[in-house]
Amino acid sequence: MTPTLQPIPAEWAPHRVMWVGWPSHAELWEGHLDPARDEVEALVRALAGPGREQVKLLIGNEAALGDARARFAGVAGVEIVAGRFGDIWLRDTGPVFGPGAMTANAFRFNGWGGKYDFPYDDEVAGQIATASGVALIRHDFILEGGALDHDGAGTVLTTRQCLLNPNRNPGWTEAAAATALGQALGARKVLWLGDGLLNDHTDGHVDNLARFVAPGVVACPVAWGRNDPNDEVYDATARALSQMIDADGGAIRVLRIPSPGFVPDEDERPVPASHMNFLIANGAIIVPTYGDARAADLAGQALATVYPDREIILLPSTAILTGGGSFHCITQQEPA
Repeated sequence: MTPTLQPIPAEWAPHRVMWVGWPSHAELWEGHLDPARDEVEALVRALAGPGREQVKLLIGNEAALGDARARFAGVAGVEIVAGRFGDIWLRDTGPVFGPGAMTANAFRFNGWGGKYDFPYDDEVAGQIATASGVALIRHDFILEGGALDHDGAGTVLTTRQCLLNPNRNPGWTEAAAATALGQALGARKVLWLGDGLLNDHTDGHVDNLARFVAPGVVACPVAWGRNDPNDEVYDATARALSQMIDADGGAIRVLRIPSPGFVPDEDERPVPASHMNFLIANGAIIVPTYGDARAADLAGQALATVYPDREIILLPSTAILTGGGSFHCITQQEPA
């Protein structure tokens, strides 16, 4: 099957808007609400810097509007949008915009395989499309945006752990998934990785594991420290990528980026912290950090080798991570 759609643009292509979710529900953050808001505020201010993004900040309920408006009063390039969502992860619940943001693609959403079913999350794609004035195309299969990464030329990167998980689309095979992605998103070829990060409640979203950073180039982590819980997964990912071919017949080149190493929760269990959840913005690459300054600095240096013309910005994301994700997870871009 040859897709007739233009592929989803790569994230490094210019954006007209960057959507960001605002931490809105105190009961979900378990004491981390204010620190999470501080981290998202820093992200939004970095995005809205001169020559960067027009930010649309989606607020999840009326109670959170006052705080957001107070923090961004007078900040150029930031628009507060009143909306409704259950949780902050717009990458997964928001629409996937087509070229030029002329269309927006919405998929069925079932709370990451039925684990987190909150009111209004299945309405987020429609809210954003309406606010953007973009026609919404609905597709009858379950998909979260963070499960895919795009090279802009029709090659899509994903994991079997997530996309073929029976808690999403029972009975899906690689062939069935590739057909669906071709018909919906113009995917010409799907590159399949195995498992994602340990304890990732998304069942292995690829945006925590491996990302296209340039045509034919995929970044993935290399373990940092002796007790990195994802050491074997990282190396298996790099080996698999090194044997892959993209939709245009080119061999994939691999860029290894230091992971944050072992990052524990309050019970000393590893959490899915990842520098791979960086955000590619107009004029900047914003990298989440988790307390190890040396690992973060080396990750930034690695990304600077493929983005010499963009500012590398390292910002903390430890409070956001308590909710299960980071900067890429809470954002969604509209291509210019």
